[in-house]
Amino acid sequence: MSDSETASAGAPEGPALPAPAAKIAGGYAFTCPALDLGALLWDGHCLPEAPVRVPLSVLNRHGLVAGATGTGKTKTLQLITEQLSAQGVPVFLADVKGDLSGIARPGESNDRVRSRASEVGQDWEPAGFPAEFLALGGLGHGIPVRATVTSFGPVLLAKVLRLNQTQEQSLGLIFHYADTKGLELIDLKNLRAVVAFLTSDEGKSELKGIGGLSTATAGVILRSLTAFEAQGMADFFGEPEFDTAGFLRTAPDGRGVVSVLELPAVQDRPQLFSTFLMWLLADLFHDLPEIGDADKPRLVFFFDEAHLLFADASRAFLESITQTVRLIRSKGVGVFFVTQTPKDVPADVLGQLGSRVQHALRAFTPDDQKALKATVRTFPDSAYDLEELLTGLGTGEAVVTVLGESGAPTPVAATRLRAPESRMGPVDAAELDRAVQESPLHSRYAQAVDRESAYERLSARPEPAPRAPEAEPAPSKDPSLVEQVVTSGMFRSLARSVGTQLGREITRSLFGTARRRR
Repeated sequence: MSDSETASAGAPEGPALPAPAAKIAGGYAFTCPALDLGALLWDGHCLPEAPVRVPLSVLNRHGLVAGATGTGKTKTLQLITEQLSAQGVPVFLADVKGDLSGIARPGESNDRVRSRASEVGQDWEPAGFPAEFLALGGLGHGIPVRATVTSFGPVLLAKVLRLNQTQEQSLGLIFHYADTKGLELIDLKNLRAVVAFLTSDEGKSELKGIGGLSTATAGVILRSLTAFEAQGMADFFGEPEFDTAGFLRTAPDGRGVVSVLELPAVQDRPQLFSTFLMWLLADLFHDLPEIGDADKPRLVFFFDEAHLLFADASRAFLESITQTVRLIRSKGVGVFFVTQTPKDVPADVLGQLGSRVQHALRAFTPDDQKALKATVRTFPDSAYDLEELLTGLGTGEAVVTVLGESGAPTPVAATRLRAPESRMGPVDAAELDRAVQESPLHSRYAQAVDRESAYERLSARPEPAPRAPEAEPAPSKDPSLVEQVVTSGMFRSLARSVGTQLGREITRSLFGTARRRR
C-alpha cells in the first residue's frame, strides 16, 4: 500500500463536497487563530464540514455587518463579540435597541438553539462574558459617559448642532481662541459665555486678525446651543470625562471586557449618539500608540446605525472619518460599521473594510432593487447568483467574505451562522443597575462634578474700583447675567492672560478632538 493510500485509509470518511463548494471551503481553511462564524451553505444545504471563519489577526482591518431589519445583525454582533472576548480582545458595543445586555449572562438551551448548533457543527455551551454597562450622560442604566466641550471639539459639535460650513468654521475659531487663552470649555454654558464675549464690543477685536465672528453667525450658534440644551442634551457634556482607555481592559481570567453602551434612552436623538460614538473613536485614535500588525487587535469597536454618522455630513467631515478609519488600524483597533445596506457607507470608507457579513436584503420597491444591485456590485465575483441569494437568505444567514492570512479576500460564502452562547435578549433593569453599582468604574464616573470653570469665574463679577464722579456710567437697567459676564474686568483679564499653559498643551486631532496631555 502506498503512503498516500495509507494516509487516505487513516483519514475520517465524510461526504465529498461539490467542487465549487470545496473551492470556497478551501479559502477558509486557516491555520492561524480564527473566529468561527458558521457553516457553508451550498445548493440549499448546510455543510458543517465546511466551516466559515475569519482570522483573528485581520480584525483590525475593519468590517461591515449589514442587512435589513430582523435578519439577525444583532446576533451576529453578539456571536463575534463572544469569541473576541474569549480570545482576550476587549470589545466596544453600541446597543441601540437595548437587547445586547444579555451578553453578560449564559444563554438558555432550547430547540432552536440545539437545531442551529447541530446544523452548523457547533459544540454549544452556555456562557456569559465580562461586561461593563455604560450610558450617554447617565441617561439609562449604565456608567455615565461624558465629554467636555473642549475635548469634543468644533467639528463634531458642529455636526451635532447641524451647522453649515461657514458656521462650522466660525465655531472652529471660537475653539481656537478658547484653547490659546486657556479658557477650558467644560460644558455648554462655558461655550455660550465665550461666544457672547467675542461678539461684545470688548471682544470683537480678539478675532479680527483671523477673520472675526459675525453677529449673525454667533446668533445662529447661540440659538442652536439653546435648542440643543432644551432637548436635554446638556447632560452629555461635563465632568468627570470618560477615559476611553477603559475600553481596553481585560478581566482577571484573561477574557476581554465587553463595554456595552446602552442607547435606548437616546433613540430619538440619533445624530447625537452617532456623533458621540465618533468622538469615542477619535479619542482612542488621539491617545493610542502605533503597534502595526499584531496577532490580534487591541480593541474591536462596533459602530451601530452607521448611516446616521454619514447622513448630511460635510466633505471635510467624511474625509476625517476616512482618514481616521485608515490610520487607526495601525493602532490595533478594528472598526465594524453596522447598517442596513453597504450604500449607507461612503465608497472611500467601504473600500477599507476587509470583512463583510451581509444579511438578507428586501427588494419590494424600485429603490430596494437599486440598493440590491448596488450591494451586489460591492462583492467580488462569486459562484453564487447574489441577487437571488441575498433576497432568499433566512434569519441568521449571511453572505461572507473576509481577508485571509495572506491579506487577500476569501471567496464569497453563503453562511448559516452559529448561535450565540450568551443570553439572546436583555437582562432586566434591576440586574443592570446591580451590575453598574458593582462596577469598579462606578465610584469614578457616577457623580457629575461641576467644578469652577470659565462660566463660574466670569459670573463672579468683582466689586468695581472707586471712580471719580465724572467717570461713573449713566444709570441703566440692571444688567443681565450674560452682560455681567461679558463686561466684567475679570473676563478681560482671564481671556488675555489666565491659563495659557492649558492652551499650549492642547493639540487637536483630525476631528478637532483634544485632551490635555496626561
